[in-house]
Amino acid sequence: MDISNLIQTVSIYALPVLFAITIHEAAHGYVARYFGDDTAWMLGRVTLNPLKHIDPVGTILMPLMLYFATSGAFLFGYAKPVPVHFGNLRNPKRDMIWVALAGPASNFVQAILWAVLLVVLAGSGVERENFFLRMAQGGVLVNLVMWAFNLFPLPPLDGGRVLAGLLPHGNAQNLLARVEPFGFFIVMALVLAGIVSTYWLSPLMAVGYSVIRTVIGPLAALFR
Repeated sequence: MDISNLIQTVSIYALPVLFAITIHEAAHGYVARYFGDDTAWMLGRVTLNPLKHIDPVGTILMPLMLYFATSGAFLFGYAKPVPVHFGNLRNPKRDMIWVALAGPASNFVQAILWAVLLVVLAGSGVERENFFLRMAQGGVLVNLVMWAFNLFPLPPLDGGRVLAGLLPHGNAQNLLARVEPFGFFIVMALVLAGIVSTYWLSPLMAVGYSVIRTVIGPLAALFR
């Protein structure tokens, strides 16, 4: 493994990743507080301080190990989850959907903002500053991956919380609750088998890129 390549990759993606995970987790806590649960707020987790959200294993060690083990072909990581007591929400079944959606929504907004920055940089003729262009491209990619991946409808991912909120009380919801303790391992198995990438990430990210191109289209036209 080329160490210089690793250093370059880390330097390009470090800032986008830190912003992506920090705002994602803070958004969960902020929306939970809005709907009645102060748990994350009281623990100091509704903050843009990345140190409050970084998990030493999931955010640093695991991605580095996977990078070396797969020569950069596969990366996976996670931040320290923001604690939410759904029972404290004013309408737990409904409000848990909004709390869950807050994280992915924040990533999609960030992807748009990075795309805007990319257009402005390229349109201002700073192609020589390749590092910043690649960082902006990385910001779009990182946030779209987080947006799409976290919407996968299986707990403990945000999409699983959304699904739990949408399902009627009964057998289906109970089955989902029983699956949750094993959800992480099921998701990892589906990722390694290529199922998540082929049937979920790729189609959803294609939609995401299409939406972003539409949103920033007028801005891009100004620089032509």
